[in-house]
Amino acid sequence: MTAAAPPGRRRAAGRAVVVAAAVLLVAVVLTFLLLPIVALITYQPLGDLVDGLGSQVALDAIAVSLKVNAIAFAITLVAGTPFAYILARDQFPGRSAVITAVELPLVMPPAVAGLGLLAAFGRLGLLGSGLRATGIDLAFTQAAVVIAILFVAGPFYLRGAIAAFEAIDADVLEVAGTLGAGPVRRMTAVALPLARGGLGAAAGVSFARGMGEFGATILFAGSFQGVTQTLPLAVYSLFDANLDQAVAIGVLLVVISAGILFASKLILHSWTAWTSTSPTRAAPSISAPR
Repeated sequence: MTAAAPPGRRRAAGRAVVVAAAVLLVAVVLTFLLLPIVALITYQPLGDLVDGLGSQVALDAIAVSLKVNAIAFAITLVAGTPFAYILARDQFPGRSAVITAVELPLVMPPAVAGLGLLAAFGRLGLLGSGLRATGIDLAFTQAAVVIAILFVAGPFYLRGAIAAFEAIDADVLEVAGTLGAGPVRRMTAVALPLARGGLGAAAGVSFARGMGEFGATILFAGSFQGVTQTLPLAVYSLFDANLDQAVAIGVLLVVISAGILFASKLILHSWTAWTSTSPTRAAPSISAPR
């Protein structure tokens, strides 16, 4: 008879098997996620990649994308920040239903979102006749691209901003109120600095989602070069006509998305470290208004 292996050796062998399985699983998942990106970047020589980005289609798409996303992003921040603050700090009947309405576009298929926008704002849509009476025609214009981005990407910022404001200690805001700060001052002087890290991360995700928006835009705004054709739409239009240029634009979108993602994480990490090591800075001082 052979002697059984000591318990310690069996445990060590078991741990080795678990570690090997974990490493294999991580390698498989990372390979699956990164392989398409690596293949896209290495599809053509760097010189051809740069030449593809210099085409007129690419330049027009870059200009349109930057313009419409900048407008949508500004509207999201200006209107979405106080909206998220109200939902995060105020308890009122129907609050859960309102938050659900905010989250609904996050799970809607983009094509359905585009159909919804067309049915609401198109010439034959719910508000179409009223808009035409005032001389406004939104569908298949740059304004339609902005609206599509707001509808699809805006909720990413709203949901993140609500969570950031909810994480603020209510006692800090109450103390600010006792010192004479009104609701607006409490939001701007106390809540915004404390939630800035979360707001920055949410803004980055929202902007990246807007840069990549495709389904709602093509249905509601169309794909007209120099007018409504954003970078994702240019990739689609060039897929059959010039695959190299389509790949070049795709790589540009990957770089933009990665840059925004890393910047958002850096902002969140830096702000978290700053507030955790500087407790006196974590609670901005509030003085009563004169």
